[in-house]
Amino acid sequence: MENQRNIILAVLLTALVLFGWEAGVGYFYPQAKTPTKVEQAGGAEKASSPSSSIKPTREGGLRDAADVALEKQDLKSALAEGGRLLIEAPGLSGSINLTGAIVDDLVINRHRETVKKDSGPVRIFSPAGTPAQQFAQFGWVGSGVATPNAKTVWTAQKDARLTPSSPVTLSWNDGSGQTYSIRFAIDKNYMITAEQTVDNKGSAPITVQPFGLVNRTDQTASLDTWNVHSGPIGAFDGSVSFSTNYSDVSGKGTVKEAGNTDWIGFTDVYWMSTLAPVGSKAEGTFRSLGNNLFRADLIYDQSIVQPGQRLSRTTKLFAGAKEHNVLDAYEKQGITNFGLAIDWGWFRWFEKPIFWLLVKLFSLVGNFGVAIILLTLIVRGIMFPIAQRQFASMAAMRAIQPKMKALQERYKDDKQKQQQEVMKLYKEEGVNPLAGCLPMFLQIPVFFALYKTLILAIEMRHQPFVLWIKDLSAPDPLHILNLFGLLPFDPPGFLAIGVLALLLGITMFLQFKLNPAQMDPTQQQIFMIMPWFMMFIMAPFASGLLVYWITSNLLTIAQQKFLYSRHPQLKAQAEKDAGDKKRVKA
Repeated sequence: MENQRNIILAVLLTALVLFGWEAGVGYFYPQAKTPTKVEQAGGAEKASSPSSSIKPTREGGLRDAADVALEKQDLKSALAEGGRLLIEAPGLSGSINLTGAIVDDLVINRHRETVKKDSGPVRIFSPAGTPAQQFAQFGWVGSGVATPNAKTVWTAQKDARLTPSSPVTLSWNDGSGQTYSIRFAIDKNYMITAEQTVDNKGSAPITVQPFGLVNRTDQTASLDTWNVHSGPIGAFDGSVSFSTNYSDVSGKGTVKEAGNTDWIGFTDVYWMSTLAPVGSKAEGTFRSLGNNLFRADLIYDQSIVQPGQRLSRTTKLFAGAKEHNVLDAYEKQGITNFGLAIDWGWFRWFEKPIFWLLVKLFSLVGNFGVAIILLTLIVRGIMFPIAQRQFASMAAMRAIQPKMKALQERYKDDKQKQQQEVMKLYKEEGVNPLAGCLPMFLQIPVFFALYKTLILAIEMRHQPFVLWIKDLSAPDPLHILNLFGLLPFDPPGFLAIGVLALLLGITMFLQFKLNPAQMDPTQQQIFMIMPWFMMFIMAPFASGLLVYWITSNLLTIAQQKFLYSRHPQLKAQAEKDAGDKKRVKA
């Protein structure tokens, strides 16, 4: 009766997982919305409807096909208006709008929008008013003095271009003796340096307060989850804060961060735009502007500039990909804890070495999938002595089974005494029942580290493996139920089983089959269900993670074969258990 109850319970739980899985996966791992056909006429009107009800995707970006079409249209119009200074650097390309001195047109040259080779570069900044608006601006707040604003038309040297070897200076004169200038410089990666200067050539002192800002919409934000932060970010008094979300800023209107600001801005899972003061103290604030718009402000202390004097403030604008080596290099150049902008979490002490090893292996073999397999070999090799002890413990446990059964029978009416005698037997025989769990326990941090690496590391984005696996950071694109895309439908989430997920289930099943049969029938049933349960669980995860797990299973099978040869009594017992089981069924 008890076994029947357990079977019914197992079936009900399995059904709950299968049919509740789709909702869970849809919530935690939403996929990009399939673009729908957009009519040439009326697309703009469609895009004006709010798309905030569509859940953000893992990478971010516009969520609605109408918004994508409108963004393309608006971008073309905005950039065609003229009055722009071109930006040409290895890392970034785009332009600065001379009206307002706004950096509002940037693409990241080293990263494509999709896995297609003809896909364009990732756009990170778009002008104000476009669906994907995001830009940076530098200015002054003045007291009793005219300061440039968003409508100010700045002048630059004719045919000037911002490149790593040619900084440019924009200037504006207020007509009453003050000259404002912004000198822009750019490096080979993703950093633009803005030096704001005001020369007071008037006859009276002026009071000014330089500032910089990043303005963006959350309509392009990536998914913010419990383990990967997306939204406002910054370092304040040396501590990086991942605790503020867009909803927090919307609710409060203004979030003023305590302490001096080391850097402040917004992050997505792969991209980030931040401002960092250089050599001066500044305050950082996040603001909600309504209509899904947000702003990160960096404002310096108010200063009095005497006649004949000048005031300069320098700010670093990072707008680019969160490549760990680039962020670490900027940190070494003086931006406090900039390398921690990647949300490694509390276990970064373990995750970063795993990531470092993976990148090193990739540099040797040139394929991240092969690097993952080599990493798995290394991990399993390190844990081999522990696995060997695990099998020795299993063999010893099997050897004392008759004695344990005798104790259980003798003290079946006194559980406490039974437990004491069993523990005494363990001690006398030198058996540790927990030894069998140790290898699995040690694999958990490795698995979690790789999981975080595949989610966070842009170095893994769009990295192919073999055949149909074009992006190891994305789920397996081929589904068995639609015959690998030959049938024109997408299976629902809980049935979207890919080839890798199936291989995972099969290898795990074979691995469990090699284990000695469990004494408890309920445990036997759980071990039979577990591989197929995990197949559904792991299907929506990154392909690289499944490659790791399949390789690990195959190595475990090979390892079990080898260790059975070292412990023949365990193999004999396993065969005896299998024979007994067949006889019982017969």
